[in-house]
Amino acid sequence: MLPLADAVQDLPWRLVFLDLPWAEAAAVTATATSAVDVAAEVLADIDDHLGDEPFAVIGNSFGGMIARHIAHERRDHVLGIATLASVVHAAHADRAVPERTVLDTEPSVLEAAGDARAAFEEVSVIQDAATYAAFERYVLPGLRGAHPAVMNRIAADYALDALPEERHPEPFTAPALHLFGRQDDVVGYEDGLALRDHYPRGSFVILDGAGHNVHLEQPGITAALIRDWLARIDW
Repeated sequence: MLPLADAVQDLPWRLVFLDLPWAEAAAVTATATSAVDVAAEVLADIDDHLGDEPFAVIGNSFGGMIARHIAHERRDHVLGIATLASVVHAAHADRAVPERTVLDTEPSVLEAAGDARAAFEEVSVIQDAATYAAFERYVLPGLRGAHPAVMNRIAADYALDALPEERHPEPFTAPALHLFGRQDDVVGYEDGLALRDHYPRGSFVILDGAGHNVHLEQPGITAALIRDWLARIDW
C-alpha cells in the first residue's frame, strides 16, 4: 500500500499501516493460523489504535478481503472502503479469472532483474522498466522479508467464515472503490463485479493493461481513483 501514500500526502488524512502476520516486523510474534485469526487480530489492532474514531479502510489482494470484513464489522465507524485486486473467493478453483496474458515485455528489464525475475514475471502484465522499479521498491522487500512458515499456515486456511457481503447482507452505503486489473489472472474481476449491488455508492473499475499489481502497472489512474474516493467521503 505504500505507493498510494504519495498520492494522498497533500490531503488531510492520517495514514495508519497495519502489517499482516507474515510481514517481517510482525512474524516473530504472529500467532494467527487462519484468515479468520488474521481478521480478528486486525480488528483488535484497529480498536486499540483508533478506538471510536471514524476511519476509512483500504486493502490490496488478501488485504482487500480483510478490509471488506473490517468495513462490515465496524460499519458504524467506517467512512468508506477501497480495495485493489481484492480476493473474493479464497480457493483459486472457485475464482473466475482470465487466461494469463502479458501485454508488454522489455527483455533487458527481465535480464537485469536477476533473482527477482521469476517473482516479477509471475504477476506482471506490463514488464517494463517503470513497473519493475515500482515492484523492486514496494513489493520485493515484502516478498523477501515474508515469513514462509506463517504464510503457509494461513494459506492452508485462507477463507473467512463467510463473504462479508453475505454475512452482513444490508447494502454498504458509504463511498466505496473496488479496482481490478483486466488481465488479473490471480483473482480476476468478475467475482468482484458480482458484489456491485451491495455497494450503492461504489465505483467498480476494471483497468486494461493491469494484472494483480494494478496499482503498480497503472499508478496514475489508481491515484486519481483513490483521490476521487476520498473526495466522495466528504460529500
